[in-house]
Amino acid sequence: MAINVYSTNVTSDNLSRHDMLAWVNDTLSASFTKIEELCSGAAYCQFMDMLFPGSVQMKRVKFRTNLEHEYIQNFKILQGAFKKMAVDKIVPIDRLVKGRFQDNFEFLQWFKKFFDTNYQMNDYDPVGARSGEGMGAAGAAARAGPVKKPSAAVPPRNATTQNRLFRPASNSNMSNRVPTTRPAAPANQRDRGDHKIEELTRQMSELRVTVDGLEKERDFYFGKLRDIEVIYQEQESEHPLFSKVLEILYATEEGFAAPEEVDTNNHDDDEAY
Repeated sequence: MAINVYSTNVTSDNLSRHDMLAWVNDTLSASFTKIEELCSGAAYCQFMDMLFPGSVQMKRVKFRTNLEHEYIQNFKILQGAFKKMAVDKIVPIDRLVKGRFQDNFEFLQWFKKFFDTNYQMNDYDPVGARSGEGMGAAGAAARAGPVKKPSAAVPPRNATTQNRLFRPASNSNMSNRVPTTRPAAPANQRDRGDHKIEELTRQMSELRVTVDGLEKERDFYFGKLRDIEVIYQEQESEHPLFSKVLEILYATEEGFAAPEEVDTNNHDDDEAY
């Protein structure tokens, strides 16, 4: 049976989205390019097969699909594996299959903690377990590439063909041709252009490092706030302090707009599965 975990604080390192995605790809030999692609549920099915061999019927899992009803089927298989291994976790299928970042990132955070708690370092061939199927957008594209066919023998060219292809130009044609040349750009102009490109490249590199750092910091503090929210919700206390803390957590400022991926206004209208 599985060891249950309840904290969303994944590890002491507080992995960013990029670290989490790298962990999924490295562990499963997959090629996911973003967290949202985990909405297919296939990765979690294979993680369960890795943790608890025989808990998932891998032949039923759809590894290369972009159809929502097949996503749902994969998560149903995952739910069955959870039930078999006594995993105390509700899978929010209706939210995960929509492919929103925040829902899928939160579930991945929990699953990473669950995986680390239950992993026994068993030998496992992820590609062989899924019969060589690619997984992730990049992996699917790679497998779908053109198949190299044996090259056919090139038929010998006859004299007529050779003359048609390689007949030298006549002297009259050569004499009538005027070579076209473009004036070379001034050296100082080229130098200014090269310097501008180098400066823009340096600025882009600095911005990329800044964005990565901000995303990691945001994920770190979001995980802590999420842990606090879960603890307070589980207490179900009428204590004024609890209400005040939740009020602060849910408060917004003027001009603030919630990101689209965490918009839950339409969740009640989603079909229940």
